[in-house]
Amino acid sequence: MEVRTIINLSVNEQIRDKEVRLIGEKGNQLGVMSAKDAMKLAREQDLDLVKVAPNAKPPVCKIVDYGKYRYEQSRKEKEARKKQKTTEVKEIRFSPNIDVNDLNTKANQARKFITKGDKVKVSLRFRGRELAHINYSKQILDNFFEKLQDIAVMDKAPKMEGRSMVMVLSEKKS
Repeated sequence: MEVRTIINLSVNEQIRDKEVRLIGEKGNQLGVMSAKDAMKLAREQDLDLVKVAPNAKPPVCKIVDYGKYRYEQSRKEKEARKKQKTTEVKEIRFSPNIDVNDLNTKANQARKFITKGDKVKVSLRFRGRELAHINYSKQILDNFFEKLQDIAVMDKAPKMEGRSMVMVLSEKKS
């Protein structure tokens, strides 16, 4: 869907095209005519001529009350912004020698994020000799996922990225 800002619309004398396709106040097509004739028709009805589709051949103009039109467009844009859902990626970090209770605490934190609709990036950070025990670390991430399996789905399986093993979880679609 094309997002159009209300401010950039040409109105009345700002329309410099020779020919325009005209749409009446009630949405009926009045055909292709010169911009001057279209302007004359708009003035007769005490309304404004607004170019609603400048890229069309010929450009499309509509006879409307410009103030009311701007208000309605701003309401539509505001409503569209309201319905947008932004998902954040929250990160939870821990090390391979994490205790069971700490893992449960992190899982509860991840559960809160996931139920809010955010994605969770779980990273297991390795330091020094911990890199020698990568196989055991994958089990830690699998256990973590099992605790959240009822509400989460794995977007990205555990994978090594530099010195950390990363997996991404998101909300399960019902």
